[in-house]
Amino acid sequence: MRAKNKLSAGFIRTAPAGKHSDGAGLWLIKREDGGAQWMLRVTVHGRRREMGLGGYPTVGLADARKLSERWRSLAAAGRDPIKEREAERRAARREDISLSIITEDAFEARKAELKDDGKAGRWLTPLKLHVLPKLGKVPVTDIDQRDIRDTLSPIWHTKADTARKAMNRLSIVLRHSAALGLDVDLQATEKAKALLGKSRHVAKHIPAMAWADVPTFYASLDEPTLTHLALRLLILNPGVRSKPLRHLRLEQIDGDVWTVPEGDMKGQKGKAAAYRVPLCKEAKRIIELASPLARNGYLFPNTRGGVISDMTLSRLMERRGLEARPHGFRTSLRTWLAETTDAPHEVAEAMLSHSTDSGVVRAYRRTDYLEQRLVLTERWADHVTGSAGQVVKLV
Repeated sequence: MRAKNKLSAGFIRTAPAGKHSDGAGLWLIKREDGGAQWMLRVTVHGRRREMGLGGYPTVGLADARKLSERWRSLAAAGRDPIKEREAERRAARREDISLSIITEDAFEARKAELKDDGKAGRWLTPLKLHVLPKLGKVPVTDIDQRDIRDTLSPIWHTKADTARKAMNRLSIVLRHSAALGLDVDLQATEKAKALLGKSRHVAKHIPAMAWADVPTFYASLDEPTLTHLALRLLILNPGVRSKPLRHLRLEQIDGDVWTVPEGDMKGQKGKAAAYRVPLCKEAKRIIELASPLARNGYLFPNTRGGVISDMTLSRLMERRGLEARPHGFRTSLRTWLAETTDAPHEVAEAMLSHSTDSGVVRAYRRTDYLEQRLVLTERWADHVTGSAGQVVKLV
């Protein structure tokens, strides 16, 4: 039997920073700032487990010894004290397995995979707006397909994309619940889809400007304002979406190449690589014109220290009476590539920062076609900056 009760109350009050053993696996971890934490080490089925027992002085020496004795007894019986404590907490507070609580737990576990810890894509928003107000207090083990159907039916046909996201994220929460050992129906979301039926919603594409009309619009952006300059640069490089363009920092530009950081690219965190943008002569001219207006490192700043809003660009086109929107210039470019060039499919898709083929193929084809894209970018700029109404036909 290992020595027990080696510490004293007087020693604990003045103990230096470090680890101090009370014996039988009970330790006091003293921090440099004076705070301290009790920790119990036990072995279950040949595996060491470390279990926090609370902070000192909230948990005193006598209480720490009582707690350690209890959990050591469970470990000696072959039961994992950490799992036993979790089970006790769930049993004592049934709301701990409510959908709201499990959703937050699932979100915390998934944060590392999401950009800006899930804030960028508002991962929780569909659930918070359309699911949790009705089902948040329901124990996750009680939720079935009828609950999900009744909750999402009001938006199933009218807000199809939001409903789809809510359903997918609810499925993730249910899988997380199962991983916690809770008895949930993993097929509940699929069954709910069957009950809801096929959505009647017809997706609407973002309105795009015909590529032949782009030169006229580009020529009309003749004021040296941040809005005009930003929209010009977006038209010249429609492969870059609005966010990375608006957050463009001067240090991202090196000669003829602008490197968009991974965090600004669309896609799941860790799977959307940084994107190199070849800058044509006209794009570099626009950047040079905007540089004197840069602030805090941003090429297109707003007056509050951030960057210009996405709506700033859209509203300019709306005020002009145009149906097309900034994102639609991606379609303009892609159609121009298809109708006026012989660019290979892979290169044309790379112009829009699209991934093609499987991950295995991309692993072996380690190129982003930068040189080919620069040639096409210059030709696109030649078209865009041509005389109003004229189209530059490529040979």
